Amino acid sequence: MPDYTFTDDLSLALALAHDADLISLDRFRSLDLVVTTKPDRTPVTDADQAVERSIRSGIEAARPHDSILGEEYGTQGSSDRQWIIDPIDGTANFMRGVPIWGTLISLAIHGEPVVGVVSSPALGQRWWAARGHGAWTETHEMQAHNGEPRPLRVSGVSELADATLSYNSLQGWDEAGHLDEVVALNRAVGRSRAIGDMWAYMLLAEGAIDIVSEYDLKPYDMAALIPIIEEAGGRFTAITGETGPWHGSALATNALLHDAVRQIVSPRA
Repeated sequence: MPDYTFTDDLSLALALAHDADLISLDRFRSLDLVVTTKPDRTPVTDADQAVERSIRSGIEAARPHDSILGEEYGTQGSSDRQWIIDPIDGTANFMRGVPIWGTLISLAIHGEPVVGVVSSPALGQRWWAARGHGAWTETHEMQAHNGEPRPLRVSGVSELADATLSYNSLQGWDEAGHLDEVVALNRAVGRSRAIGDMWAYMLLAEGAIDIVSEYDLKPYDMAALIPIIEEAGGRFTAITGETGPWHGSALATNALLHDAVRQIVSPRA
């Protein structure tokens, strides 16, 4: 098997994201968008499926020995190098014409995400990282004017009273049985919003907000976010403290606030 570098794998992920953006943006706000309901009662569009097929095809051609985990078509292969795909994170927004959605592509090696790309063509921006290579972002405007990608860095906010939180969904916390905890966290911070989906995490990586946390997540919702946040200097765990995208919840912070937040949202940990 060829010995790929993280730079090689990141280049592939960025190329796959470029092709995915062409498909998804063409279907965004389309009057003939086809929406069906999956067995778990969540919606899926023809765009979700077409994007994942495109990404899978690209991986199969470029990395035929790697395995794949995708939201729409499940697991393929058993390699320790696993590509993890969320073709459209924020499908509900996509369906309603809200531009907060994006394609998430990650490579995990032995279960650890080491490459992450988040691409949001409706917002006109892409974010990416590879382990040891920093985290970066580029807007469509920067690309059009041959501008250089901008490095990402989380904020230096060190007090909860000064922090901005995105809790994403009160219903999600309530259904998980932790409504009291998120209310307590909202009271502790200086400002809170429910921004939702991948954009909240990217704003954290940019230093624009300081805490993002939510329940009821799958690995493909989180894997691409982790390298970007951590390479930007942040910290990403489950609410219960475990690392990686495998534990059903997310707590992402600028690292300085992580332990203080966990004392509120997971006091028995």
